[in-house]
Amino acid sequence: MLDINLGLGPLIILLIALAISSIRILREYERGVIFMLGRFWKVKGPGLIIVIPGLQQMVRVDRRVVTMDVPSQDVISRDNVSVKVNAVVYFRVVDPERAIIQVEDYLNATSQLAQTTLRAVLGKHELDEMLSEREKLNADVQQILDSQTDAWGIKVANVEIKHVDLNENMVRAIARQAEAERERRAKVIHAEGEKQAAETLMEAAEMLSRQPAAIQLRYLQTLTQIAGDKTSTLVFPIPVDLLNSVMAGARGSPQPAEPPRDQAAR
Repeated sequence: MLDINLGLGPLIILLIALAISSIRILREYERGVIFMLGRFWKVKGPGLIIVIPGLQQMVRVDRRVVTMDVPSQDVISRDNVSVKVNAVVYFRVVDPERAIIQVEDYLNATSQLAQTTLRAVLGKHELDEMLSEREKLNADVQQILDSQTDAWGIKVANVEIKHVDLNENMVRAIARQAEAERERRAKVIHAEGEKQAAETLMEAAEMLSRQPAAIQLRYLQTLTQIAGDKTSTLVFPIPVDLLNSVMAGARGSPQPAEPPRDQAAR
């Protein structure tokens, strides 16, 4: 009886060790892809799961959003400008089975695909579009990546272009272009102001020409403004019509009669 107990002792210990080793605990954001003798069996988790040693193998998959930094890429724009562009990609695994079975390393595969897609998409646009239409380019890259990684069970949530680096010569050229654009806008605004002022003066002149009394009031108002200044010389503008009427009256007035010569001699 003692020999039997001694023989069962190691077996019991072995069974306990196997039971302990078969226990797996998966967190809320983790899933376990279980393979039975090399073939896919099921996806388990989260919580406490049992994996039979020797018969089953488990691969952990993290379902949280992954933040992947895309290395700086050399891109030649459609207008033949060489720039360096880097971005960041946000994605997560939505189907653990396909993420493990359909691709060898889904992290590396997504990174390489993001690099090639970034170069392909940005190469179709000009430099001005890269600098001003960033949201549209982000959406284009995200849509292409999402459609291509769908077969791997991966959902690309967002893509953000971080930096578009230019060489010094291109930076100076863009600065000159921006300065020229500002000068052009300033000239256009100045010309528009001159045009509006000319139109206003023309309307005022037409209104004054229809009312001569208004012209006289305007003269008086101008005199009041000039008299308020501390000047020693006062210039009084005389309307041409008034001056003409005064000259005409002077020419039409009768001349005084000359006295007789004999009376003058006396």
